[in-house]
Formats: sequence, C-alpha cells, structure tokens
Amino acid sequence: MSELLWLHITSGRGPAECQLAVTKLALVLQKEAVKRGLACEVLETVEGDARGALLSALLSLEGEGASDFALKNRGSVLWVCPSPLRPTHKRKNWFVGVEALAPLDTGNTALRVSDVTFEAMRASGPGGQHVNKTESAVRATHKPTGLVATAREERSQAMNKKLALARLAGLLAAGETAARRHAEHDRWAQHDALERGKPIRTFEGAAFRERR
Repeated sequence: MSELLWLHITSGRGPAECQLAVTKLALVLQKEAVKRGLACEVLETVEGDARGALLSALLSLEGEGASDFALKNRGSVLWVCPSPLRPTHKRKNWFVGVEALAPLDTGNTALRVSDVTFEAMRASGPGGQHVNKTESAVRATHKPTGLVATAREERSQAMNKKLALARLAGLLAAGETAARRHAEHDRWAQHDALERGKPIRTFEGAAFRERR
C-alpha cells in the first residue's frame, strides 16, 4: 500500500556547522529512501550562512513503507566532527532535528476538516516554472483556534492542501495554541529539547559516516 509523508530537517538556531549537517543528512536520507524503493523528492531548501549549508530541507516520501522509514528517522541526529569552518573551535558535536509529517488521518486526530477554511494563493519563492503561474499554494486556517498553516512546496494545489492539513494537525497535537504569537520561540525551544535528548542516529567525520 502506497503511503505519503514528509520529512522536515532543520538546524534550528544552530550555527553553520549544524546547517552543513542538514545538507549531509538530506543526501543520506534521499539515498536510503531510494534504496528502500521509495520515491523521494526535495521539495524545498532554505540556504544557510555558509556555502553549501542549509537551514532546513523538506523531503517528500511516497511508496510502501514510507511511514516506517519516516518515523524511524524522526528525532535528533548528531554529527560528531571538528568544525570544517572554524578549525580552532573546540566544539565537535552538532545537532539537527528531523520531523515527520503525515497526511491527515480523520479517524485519529483532533482536527476536523469541517473546522478548516482553505485559501488558494500564488506560490512564491523557489520552484522554477511552477512559481507564479497557478494558485497552487494553500493557506489552511483552523477556525476554532485561529491557527494557520501554509504549504507551497508541492506542485499541485491538492498536494499542498494535504501538506497544510498535516502541518495544522501537528500544531494542534502539540498544543501550540499560542503559535501565532510564539511560533519562532516554540520552534527554537523544540530544537533545544531535541539537543538534550538521546540522538536516534550519530554520524562522524567529514565523510558523514554513521556510527555503528
């Protein structure tokens, strides 16, 4: 049975070394997904402070076993490596976070589609020929709480609607009722919590090889 999920990899407020780790981890997860027979596409990347570094990357996963792959990679990931950007820097541990988003399961969520209003928008930002030609982006608003989630990364409005609903369900599940006022603070706080937790995977060195 084919499944659809998204993986969001973020450096949070980490330095450029964490952003390099995002770039390396995105490549690793892409290769692993393809090996498992999944369709994997980079939907969006946000450039970081150094060349080749990314603040975040959003991947789409589709195929049988996508949910299992995504959930196994959800959490914090540690990269142990002397800084390739600051040779005299003492720190060697760099953390990034991975979040999994799944399409809305109407039978297992507090979010009801009837409580959500959708607004189509023109896509903006990265996307090449798909940008500004169709109103494929979607803004989803949860009427009871006022929470808002947008999606513009997918190429069709139908897919962006699914992604926006997944993000909205995630906000509700996390109890972020003050997300409109504290979205940035909450995101960084979540990243800090990931750093203190036990990493689900650890990679080492410039070659980004996994520790076994």
